[in-house]
Amino acid sequence: MSTQNNFVFKALYVIAWVIFVGLSIEAGGLLVNFLFSIFKPEFVGNLYQKLDLSEMYQRSKWAFYGMYSFVLTIATLKAILFYLVILLLEKLDLANPFNSYVSTKISQLSEQTFCIGLISYIARQVAKNMEHHQFDTDRLNAFWEDSQAFILMAAVIYVIAQIFKRGVELQNESDLTI
Repeated sequence: MSTQNNFVFKALYVIAWVIFVGLSIEAGGLLVNFLFSIFKPEFVGNLYQKLDLSEMYQRSKWAFYGMYSFVLTIATLKAILFYLVILLLEKLDLANPFNSYVSTKISQLSEQTFCIGLISYIARQVAKNMEHHQFDTDRLNAFWEDSQAFILMAAVIYVIAQIFKRGVELQNESDLTI
């Protein structure tokens, strides 16, 4: 492996950690705010990221908890996605990239990305439905506006996972014949 490739993968590893930490902080902040909204509802207007859903909370606690659950789930799944990227980059060996561990992790990345896209799409549709009932969901759109991108990315990662799966099969066959 060349020095440049080694540097690029180390840089990607560091970047993945930075993104993971940022997403974990975001998910943790949202979780703490959610817990505050349960035990101290008067603080709902002071939530993390200026996510003031106090009007929704006043009109319907179920709508508030449902939409906030979508936000929490998506934030947590994004953090888990980058943790999987970290695990993949830790064990990825460019001298022998086609191994079962890498193939499995890439498949898990595809599944995780698809889950994020699907849940984001469902949340967006629920938010649109709630707008018909005069709920203001504009502040929430930032959490699921990229649902289609995640679904497309899941499809691309799935194709890559299948290529790696086939590469592992070919490498195992090659090892058996030698």
